[in-house]
Amino acid sequence: MRLGLIGLGRIGAFHADTLSALDAVSSLVVTDAVPAAAAAIAARLPVEVSDSPEELLAAGVDGVVIAAATDAHPELLLAAAAAGLPVFCEKPVARTMDEGLRVARRVGDTGVPVQIGYPRRFDAGFAAARAAVAAGELGRLHTVRSTTLDPAPPPAAYVAVSGGIFRDCAVHDFDAVRWVTGREVVEVYATGSAIGDAVFAGSGDVATAATVLTLDDETVAVVSNTRYNPRGYDVRLELHGTADSIAVGLEPKLPLRSVEPGATFPDAEPHAFFMDRFAAAFRAELAAFTEVVAGTRPSPCTVEDAMETGWVAEAATRSLAEHRPVRLDDVRRPL
Repeated sequence: MRLGLIGLGRIGAFHADTLSALDAVSSLVVTDAVPAAAAAIAARLPVEVSDSPEELLAAGVDGVVIAAATDAHPELLLAAAAAGLPVFCEKPVARTMDEGLRVARRVGDTGVPVQIGYPRRFDAGFAAARAAVAAGELGRLHTVRSTTLDPAPPPAAYVAVSGGIFRDCAVHDFDAVRWVTGREVVEVYATGSAIGDAVFAGSGDVATAATVLTLDDETVAVVSNTRYNPRGYDVRLELHGTADSIAVGLEPKLPLRSVEPGATFPDAEPHAFFMDRFAAAFRAELAAFTEVVAGTRPSPCTVEDAMETGWVAEAATRSLAEHRPVRLDDVRRPL
């Protein structure tokens, strides 16, 4: 099949490599607002370059991958859907939930399949955890702990427009909790600290956060996030039930140092960033999209899924600001 890729920044360039290596992809058309970025990709990969998204959409592609900046997501999603092209779009659907609702409603009216990028759904460990929960291996689930610790803060310009740590970082934990447990969040309580670069406090954001999620079966999930984990990129998930406890991410590259006498675990070079921790998951995610384009599977992460996770982030943001628990019913609006 012939695919288009819009946006060739850090993640877009990574996707270009992945898409070019997939057997299902016979040709790849790319474009970026910065022509030099497209030229750099074309210098090392067998791709075609379009001068604009409009030109790319008219280039006979079978589907489109959107890896452009968040502000461009709504316009590009709607344009691809209007052209009848299946779309993969990195999260979020839009910067604000109001705009996300508008996009979700209009995309829904087209009937075009859309897949939103949440790669933990394609990680072998997270998938195994989901299967264990679904099979009842843990008994009655009562506690979940989800962790995302970044090795260093993103650029100040990104922090200023990201929407905050809950919307751009913790959403991956929120989605993982929902997907692995098969439950929905009903209430959120969030707290945090802006210790670190002054850009966080200046943007009304925090650099370290903790969020308690109450699920619809009364399971309690605790989500931990920080922008400062100098040992590396730490993503883990623990699930505790009445019959068993399991964990994702307890492997040799875990960026954590044990101080137990004689302990050597973990004993490999720590994960440095999300693109090495989830390299296989990104490949599986885009391979799944080729199946969506081919019409052989439904979207594994729909706009509706992404919006529900977005409402959890919205509730966490409000909870932090108002220093109180927030129920999802108080923020969620129907599609």
